[in-house]
Amino acid sequence: MFAREVLSTGPLILRPPVEADVDEVVRTCSDPVTARFMPLLPDPYEPQHALEYVKNARARWADGGAEHAITLDGRFAGAVGVRPPDEWGVARLGYLVAPWARGRDVAATAARAVTDWLFDQGVRRVELEAEVENVASLRVAYKAGFREEGVRREARRLRDGRFADFVLFARLRGEAVTGAEPYLPFFEGGELSDGVVRLTPVEPADAGDYHRMMNEPSVAAFSLGHATSLEDDERRCRYTRYWWASGQRIELVIRDAASGAFAGHVQLAQVAPPLGQAMIGYSLLPAFRGRGFMTRAVTLLTGWAFANTPLHRIVAGTDVANMASQAVLRRAGFVREGVHRELFPKPDGTRGDDVQWALLRP
Repeated sequence: MFAREVLSTGPLILRPPVEADVDEVVRTCSDPVTARFMPLLPDPYEPQHALEYVKNARARWADGGAEHAITLDGRFAGAVGVRPPDEWGVARLGYLVAPWARGRDVAATAARAVTDWLFDQGVRRVELEAEVENVASLRVAYKAGFREEGVRREARRLRDGRFADFVLFARLRGEAVTGAEPYLPFFEGGELSDGVVRLTPVEPADAGDYHRMMNEPSVAAFSLGHATSLEDDERRCRYTRYWWASGQRIELVIRDAASGAFAGHVQLAQVAPPLGQAMIGYSLLPAFRGRGFMTRAVTLLTGWAFANTPLHRIVAGTDVANMASQAVLRRAGFVREGVHRELFPKPDGTRGDDVQWALLRP
């Protein structure tokens, strides 16, 4: 059983919840963002639910776990809960943040402090999970020094009845913690634009347009892998923010700036930090070709990457027959570097050559 200690970390004070927190707990748990990612909360969330939370918090301490209210400037700013450690010294941690305190590193600071405290109490391993679409929670895990260990597919049911995938994180007692800045930061302002095209993060709502584009014959002719269903592409679109937050890749919709219409897709993938290299890939709907959209999109993304990440090389591979793609790369400043012979498998059993291109940091 843990001692009911009050923890201090930076501007935060972490203490057991009290009845005076009830009004703020109700406001926090009634917030749409909180409700979206905590589907087991009652809806609507009433004061009696908050009183029950305070009562259950006392019981959690008595049962061998812990429950801290996070306070900032004396005001309830969120909570961090810990399940009792199992027989192997493994505890599981969860957190929430009040709407008014978001964007101030409250959860990351509190999660790191509570984890360090748990190690001092003899806990060997601390785990937490974040839904693949919960970008804020994913970023908390990385900032608090947790290491990603895998994905639990369809681990929990959401309010809409759908089962969601969750990313598992853990910290071990005694291991080095960096909490480094992300290799691929999010766009300041949320998107890139030159007034003609806009690059916006891929969202689940884009799945239909993405699926239609990937099944367009002129796009499918140069695509690798098997054909996907709409359900496959919906699942893919739910992962894009997680991929970005974890530094694996950036997936963007190319939009007509004037109308906002879906025009295509561009990505930075195969990110290799030790090499300072990533690969760019793209596709465009026929209705938007011949207007310079793809050259603009590639130029916007590569310019941003060199200005905001450590990347030194951005490479591209094109089928030797895909002259339109090669023209885009030339216009965007890429230089042809060589050919991988018979790299791309074709539906008819033959193989196509891959022409390699690269753009170096200016």
